[in-house]
Amino acid sequence: MDRLEKGKNLLNQVDAAAADTVMTSLKDIAPDISQYILEFAFGDIYARPGLTLQQRELVTITALLVKGDTSNQLTVHLNGCLNVGLTPKEIIETCIHCIPYIGFPRVLNAITVAQQVFTSRHITV
Repeated sequence: MDRLEKGKNLLNQVDAAAADTVMTSLKDIAPDISQYILEFAFGDIYARPGLTLQQRELVTITALLVKGDTSNQLTVHLNGCLNVGLTPKEIIETCIHCIPYIGFPRVLNAITVAQQVFTSRHITV
């Protein structure tokens, strides 16, 4: 299986619907970015041995949370966390764990996005 195939397979496991939306939105303006996401981010990085998809998604939401101003990507990967078997409690605890390192504002913003994701999926915490 080549990098593109591996990337598509892994991204579909994380969030197939979001993957289609992102790839479609880039088709006309920057199609190469879709290929980079699939081949590099998922086909190379996500496909590496050593971490499970659950661990990779926790690292990803943590990185997005730390960066701030990433609500669209955070939404995709919060859904991805749930899709690969993480619980809402694990997601919230990951956010809370970041408070001493990055502060309340970014964590509160991430919690707001998480709440929107949970609500859209009819999940109560």
